[in-house]
Amino acid sequence: MTPLARRLDTPSRATPQDLFALALDWWRKGERFDIGRMARELGVSRATVFRWVGSRELLYGEVISSLFEEALTLARMEARGEGPELIADITQRLFRLLVTDEPLRRFVQQDAEYAMRVLMSRSSTVEQRCAASIRASLEEGVRGGLIRPVMDLDSLAYVIVRIGESFLYRDAITGDPVDVESAITAIRILLTVERDDVRWTRR
Repeated sequence: MTPLARRLDTPSRATPQDLFALALDWWRKGERFDIGRMARELGVSRATVFRWVGSRELLYGEVISSLFEEALTLARMEARGEGPELIADITQRLFRLLVTDEPLRRFVQQDAEYAMRVLMSRSSTVEQRCAASIRASLEEGVRGGLIRPVMDLDSLAYVIVRIGESFLYRDAITGDPVDVESAITAIRILLTVERDDVRWTRR
């Protein structure tokens, strides 16, 4: 065989994109990520997969973050209103999409402690990207003069994320039922309090 024939006869090497597609498929099927199995299925070494993703937690983070962005895009398209009401409506639609997302709920129920580490830890790419996306929505409202939040946008985005996490995953954290309505009520209060509100003036 010529060198070219040998290359044509050898399956091409997998790419990080192939790994991501495989991870998405496993996520939807409810299969736990196993780096060794993934490497074998892709025909690469475990070291190669770890070089691509860093860790199993970060691979979960990439998958969940991408699905979060899809849900947020859909929520923005369907949301109504303006100013605080628009942001509250976007958030409510987003939360309802996440609550009814079967793979996400299954992931949390299978191993709540591990899931919370992936979703809520200090190094979580999921939390960081959620906060960045929410901050972008807040920036749009500020630029349009529709909201004048009492907090800086980084802090406000972080608080909104934390409120959402506390109510969306409360069944895993405290054993209480998920409560989207209370989360939205708290977020709406944060968004409607303005910087010049006398109740928030420092004495």
